[in-house]
Amino acid sequence: MIVFEGAAVSVDGPVRQRQILEPVTLTLAERRIAVIGANGSGKSTLLKLINGLITPTAGRVVVEGLNTVNAGRAVRQRVGFVFTDPLSQLVMPTGREDVELSLRARVRRPADRRAAAISVLERFGLAPLADQSIYDLSGGERQLMALATVLAVNPDILVADEPTTLLDLRNERRVRSLFRTLDQQVVFTTHDLEFATDSDRVLVIDSGRLVFDGDPQQAIARYRSLHLDPDKLPGGDHR
Repeated sequence: MIVFEGAAVSVDGPVRQRQILEPVTLTLAERRIAVIGANGSGKSTLLKLINGLITPTAGRVVVEGLNTVNAGRAVRQRVGFVFTDPLSQLVMPTGREDVELSLRARVRRPADRRAAAISVLERFGLAPLADQSIYDLSGGERQLMALATVLAVNPDILVADEPTTLLDLRNERRVRSLFRTLDQQVVFTTHDLEFATDSDRVLVIDSGRLVFDGDPQQAIARYRSLHLDPDKLPGGDHR
């Protein structure tokens, strides 16, 4: 379970503090939760609070009873984070080596670690790509490889920041299908409103504020109303 208690994020500006995320109070217990909003709205900041990549400047975030500020390492052992661009996550020459790196703390013997890595890659249909350079993989294959490296250690929660943004239709469907089958609680941001409908609950973030929390179809309608409002479009009547 993920609990936000008045969690907010601000940064110092030249004149005054700038609020990146207004105070949020939420309890997230559903199996699949999507977060939607415009670029720069604060949705990625919300996600990064969950595993302590960003810590709140006010309030707190508690994950499975652990405060992300004073128990950040323990939180990150429970929460896996997948970035939008897999090349920011895949740091080894091949996918197999990246999965082995993820497993290093849990599987000590190199031979056992290699076998475990291959088993993980087989689970995701990536074993034939195990020893290819990550630069020779397609965008979809890289994203699936990044997911495999995170899921290799079996986190309780998976957090994914726009996991399908760089993918073609076939690989987008592969990722969506994978997300439906995972045992983990999954929290993800997306600009793909159809993908958002796969979730049990949708949060809408606008200009750093949580403006809707609830049913996916209602959330999408709210999001559309925000961004199709003539007063918010270029050249609209702002009187």
